[in-house]
Amino acid sequence: MKKTETKKALAGKTPVELQTELEALLREQFGLRMQAATQQLTDHSKLKNVRRGIARVRTLIHQKAVQTAQGGQQ
Repeated sequence: MKKTETKKALAGKTPVELQTELEALLREQFGLRMQAATQQLTDHSKLKNVRRGIARVRTLIHQKAVQTAQGGQQ
């Protein structure tokens, strides 16, 4: 899947679904870090991609939280 498709798919999710996605990405990152530590990781770019995916999900969670907070003030 291309990055734009991934971004659109993430943007359509609810905050609860994003939290679930974040937990899955964090678990995947942990597994990849363990593989790297034991010299079993063959594709080092996966670690970078997962780290960026975590950042994307956290950004969307924050943006949605700000939107709901601003919506409640008006």
